[in-house]
Amino acid sequence: MKCLALAAAFCLPIPLFAQQSVPEIKFQAQTDFFKLPPDLYFGEAAGVAVNSKGHVFVFSRGSTTGPAYGAAAAQLLEFDADGNYVREIGHHLYAWSYAHAVKVDKEDNIWVADKGSDMVIKFSPEGRVLMVFGRKQEASDEGTGPLKHPKPPLPPIDGEFRQVTDMAWDAAGNTYISDGYINSRIAKIDKDGNWLKSWGEPGTGPGQFNTPHSIATDDAGHVYVADRGNGRIQVFDGDGKFLREIRINVPYDHKLHPWMGSIPSEVPATSEAPAPLNKTMLNGSPWAICITPGPNQVLYASDGYPGRIYKLTLDGKVLGVLGATGHRPGQFGWIHELACPSENILYAAELLNWRVQKLTLEPTQ
Repeated sequence: MKCLALAAAFCLPIPLFAQQSVPEIKFQAQTDFFKLPPDLYFGEAAGVAVNSKGHVFVFSRGSTTGPAYGAAAAQLLEFDADGNYVREIGHHLYAWSYAHAVKVDKEDNIWVADKGSDMVIKFSPEGRVLMVFGRKQEASDEGTGPLKHPKPPLPPIDGEFRQVTDMAWDAAGNTYISDGYINSRIAKIDKDGNWLKSWGEPGTGPGQFNTPHSIATDDAGHVYVADRGNGRIQVFDGDGKFLREIRINVPYDHKLHPWMGSIPSEVPATSEAPAPLNKTMLNGSPWAICITPGPNQVLYASDGYPGRIYKLTLDGKVLGVLGATGHRPGQFGWIHELACPSENILYAAELLNWRVQKLTLEPTQ
């Protein structure tokens, strides 16, 4: 009854899954944490990140310009630690096309991946452009338009991306970029912006990808890739050597209908055959991942269906689960990026609900 009474502000969602083999994590959800000016709105919230001061950056598919189809939709907004609006960064930036992810490095530089322009941009903490990676198609070129998906795919080109998705860093300052919907590889760039190498190709085997959608690193220098279309997280060393994979399969009652769309096929994440070719909507298939700061790091991952967040050890043991699909506080509509500045504070950027929720978790054993 108390939960129902608090539903307008925040409450624990009624779980949409039946018996579970891991604990349900209790949490509070704030949907009104960010205080936007009267004439400013979030579009699809594609990215969220936090800097060392607690400021939060939201990369939204807002400020839309152009035709209904193929419109440019990308806007980077900064908020202080209390959720107050601070500024817009990169207003009318040449790279803005279709927002995908935002991250902040250990020096508080702000990085964005724009899927539409195939570019990664590094901003200083003051919001000035420091480096650009990749190159946008020229508007004057004949045939400029959405990238094609030929099969077999065209070979990737060093220094260029095709629908880039995310970035992360190691202790030496090397940048790892997930590239992405078409090239299906990971690029490694040194701290000075020099291209070092890339690894991966389309496929289902170790070191192969089907939409590497999100990327994170741990304090040991291991690289975690949310291989969304293959329904798994792959783990590599800093040179691209495959170490292991993580598959999440927490029981869920698939007879309960999600709030949008048809129920995806029920195929366990551990199944190899028969299985859907693209496992994007598979139970536990990772859309977004993040790793908390040390010394005791944990991994958080979210799926699109059934719309949950999973807490894991770095070796893949599921410690707990929270949330469900829906509109209400504590429910989610396609979490596209997670930020986890600490083990019990999360920010979840949602595409379908056009919002970012601040989540405060109760500690787990």
